[in-house]
Amino acid sequence: MDLQAISDTGTIAGVCAIVFLLAARVLRRLLRAYPASPSFADSMTREAAERFRDQLSALTFKQSAYVGALLVFLLMYGTVSVFPAPRLFDGYPDWQLYILLSALVAAALFALYRLARNFVARRRVQFLHDANIAIAHQLQNIAAGYGRVFHDVPTTAGIVDHVVVGHDGVFAVNVVARRVTGDGAAALRGHTIVFGEPDREQSIVVLTASVTRLQKELSLRAGHPVTVRSVVAIPGWRVPEQTGVDHLLVNERTLPMITGWKDAADALLDEDIVVIQEYLDELCTRG
Repeated sequence: MDLQAISDTGTIAGVCAIVFLLAARVLRRLLRAYPASPSFADSMTREAAERFRDQLSALTFKQSAYVGALLVFLLMYGTVSVFPAPRLFDGYPDWQLYILLSALVAAALFALYRLARNFVARRRVQFLHDANIAIAHQLQNIAAGYGRVFHDVPTTAGIVDHVVVGHDGVFAVNVVARRVTGDGAAALRGHTIVFGEPDREQSIVVLTASVTRLQKELSLRAGHPVTVRSVVAIPGWRVPEQTGVDHLLVNERTLPMITGWKDAADALLDEDIVVIQEYLDELCTRG
């Protein structure tokens, strides 16, 4: 196959792939602009890790679109190579054809780069989703005889992953998901989690701000101070010791410790629980 034939075939296949990709993007925008309304939305609250599930769905759609465009390119390239192709660049000098081929190669490399980035992002979101689900399932077991669990609770300072409300008080459970390395041990130092080694640290200041804001909002709704205890869950990691008083550091196996981490002053009356649960229902209702 000569230079002109390669240029003709690559151009036709590239245009078809671009048209497919553009059509997929238009479809995605239409689906986002006119989402299907769930039935009984006013009676449904957010599920565990719902925001990560939505992100995962978006990344999966993008990944499928890029893979589909690649398959369309290969299919069209093979088809045009077998059957006689129209002479699109008949009479063009070689230097122009080389520029065209360079542009096609650059576009292909860019598409592969975007596909690789999308793959990495999807893998990360999948890990965050699974970590939140693991904690949520354990919380459901705890709440069966304790109280209620709310997921993805929004505040003006950020989202709290899970909130548990019972007679012993309110617990805000935020999940910090990192892949386990080394000996798998982690510790809390003030408002920083140290994962195995001193140079692998992660601040939880943002999580603390969302918990503090939630406490203020619940206190305003209840009409008196309500304490919200901060729990940080790190699935998969070992927690050899508790070194802080402001936060409880747990993993998916030691999560039941929250039922014993309480103070008589934090206890809630039945009417307080009803008010708080109704407020959280308002925040988390889909409708």
